[in-house]
Amino acid sequence: MVTLLRNLTKLDPTLAGFDRLPATTKTSKGADLVRIKYYRNYLAHLDDGKVDTTYFGTAWLDITEVNHWDQTNQEIMLDIKRSNDEIRELKESFASLKRSYAEMMKSQQLLQESHDLLQEDYTHVTKEMKEMKSFQKDPVPWNIRGKLLEIKLGMFQ
Repeated sequence: MVTLLRNLTKLDPTLAGFDRLPATTKTSKGADLVRIKYYRNYLAHLDDGKVDTTYFGTAWLDITEVNHWDQTNQEIMLDIKRSNDEIRELKESFASLKRSYAEMMKSQQLLQESHDLLQEDYTHVTKEMKEMKSFQKDPVPWNIRGKLLEIKLGMFQ
């Protein structure tokens, strides 16, 4: 969130930059943002989860005196929320597209297998049709040709 605010707005960093706690006298919005980030990081990285009462009081006062955000910053926050919602929707759409793609690839594989079987059948039928055409072109029927062949073979024995 801090990174987005730093990059989407014209907040100037303090002299110490965005990573060091600014002096309490610095009251710019950039300084306030640095304070929020600093204390958030401090609390998030505590080993035992305990904060010294004095430190907490100082941090609490330092943060609660943050400048009030103007309407522009509220709009930016709403835009960020909308963007997060859009990102979530895009992730869901991407997951759905991946599932659809996987199903389409399975269907394509089944179609390819069916196509291969049809090609084999076509080749077989074409071969049989050629044989039938050659039989049809022969003026002597196949059964009579068989008898003639038997007679012919019998003569040569």
